[in-house]
Amino acid sequence: MGVSGGEDGARNGPSLMPGGSHRAYLNIHNILEKVAAQVDDGPCVTYIGEGGSGNFVKMVHNGIEYGDMQLISEAYDVLKNVGGLGNEELAEIFGEWNRGELESFLIEITSDIFKVEDEETGNGHLVDKILDKTGMKGTGKWTVQQAAELSIAAPTIAASLDSRYMSGLKEEREAAAEIFEEEGLKEEINNVGAVDKKRLIDDVRQALYASKICSYAQGMNLLRAKSMEKVWGLNLGELARIWKGGCIIRAVFLDRIKQAYQRNPGLANLLVDPEFAKEMVQRQAAWRRVVGLAIQKGISVPGMSASLQYFDTYRRGRLPANLVQAQRDYFGAHTYERIDRPGSYHTEWSKLARKAEYSSNRKPEV
Repeated sequence: MGVSGGEDGARNGPSLMPGGSHRAYLNIHNILEKVAAQVDDGPCVTYIGEGGSGNFVKMVHNGIEYGDMQLISEAYDVLKNVGGLGNEELAEIFGEWNRGELESFLIEITSDIFKVEDEETGNGHLVDKILDKTGMKGTGKWTVQQAAELSIAAPTIAASLDSRYMSGLKEEREAAAEIFEEEGLKEEINNVGAVDKKRLIDDVRQALYASKICSYAQGMNLLRAKSMEKVWGLNLGELARIWKGGCIIRAVFLDRIKQAYQRNPGLANLLVDPEFAKEMVQRQAAWRRVVGLAIQKGISVPGMSASLQYFDTYRRGRLPANLVQAQRDYFGAHTYERIDRPGSYHTEWSKLARKAEYSSNRKPEV
């Protein structure tokens, strides 16, 4: 059985994800429903499915959590190092965000973190004294591995995992910073300059929200793919419901995710739900401004960038994959399909390219 909630969940009720025998679940469901966190539409527990489905759902929950935390940290980085905001301002901003569409446990605790001063030294805020090396226990890595095995794109979650790996290279990063500084790399971080703080704060809010939708969409697609492989019959709307309370990723917009899958249980991707699609379009301009500004300032935003690229790739009817497929056929005779007729084709690219060169060279000048 998957369990999420941390210390708060242990005291006030977690989100429970029991899998295995349905008969066994029926024998204990009354107990689980009383133990679980309670939300407006019931206890945060449901029968997940046969076998290891409960633990798999919990694993993907944690993968989404990785993405969520990475995106929040990037929002913090941009606001602090581009906007020049201090911890008191950040606490206020995240507190305000927690009263709107971004309302969630992780946004709430982020606001709290910025309020805490360092009692050990009595000087400054504790968050600034914490070593920038992120720990992990493996569930994010397993999520990315499963996504790869099932051919499910999960770039936001993968980017969050890579960021944790990179954070672990603390000594290497410090040495690299010195080397590039000696080579003349001008540091743009903390060089605030003329920034419209009010606009930046709102842009970051919109970018964070849009990126979070992409992260959840990737997690839900992975759950659906595994459910199809194992014939678990996962109810994605019900999973969103039991994550509304008790667990680490609990958030107000999970209710809207639940509603999206209730409207269309066969929804191909959360991004194309009419309500979420409208919101993505409304927020994409601010999203692009934030990512572009971060890149310009030399601030890495891998989660937001990966989310934006996921959105841009998914929304395009035609991609440059035709060239990749032509390259594969050129060097490996892997064949390709055409857009104007059925079947598989192979072309002698080198021979035809030389023929085209020869014909071009023989054309008379006009």
